[in-house]
Amino acid sequence: QVQLVESGGGSVQAGGSLKLSCVASRYMFSRCDMGWYRQAPGKERDSVSSIFSDGTINYVDSVKGRFTISISQDNTKRILYLQMSSLKTEDTAVYYCTALCRGVRYWGQGTQVTVSS
Repeated sequence: QVQLVESGGGSVQAGGSLKLSCVASRYMFSRCDMGWYRQAPGKERDSVSSIFSDGTINYVDSVKGRFTISISQDNTKRILYLQMSSLKTEDTAVYYCTALCRGVRYWGQGTQVTVSS
């Protein structure tokens, strides 16, 4: 069964940091591209950062130098992280973990990040 479960969202002042986590079921080991999207109120859901099955990483320009994506795994699960630093009010959004596995995209339930000035 494919599952993505996020945690780590919350409220923080501008300039602060948060770390998001996404636990992925073992099915997703090594065969999926994974990443983080975000959706601000009234806006579309957009990619923030991705890590591909070949190890390639990319970031949207607005978060380069501030956000870091990483993965850890053991025999039972894979955990995707997004370390967010120097947060800005415009980073406020619902953040979604996503995986693209053999042409099928899966989503987590989303976690709210609110950055206040």
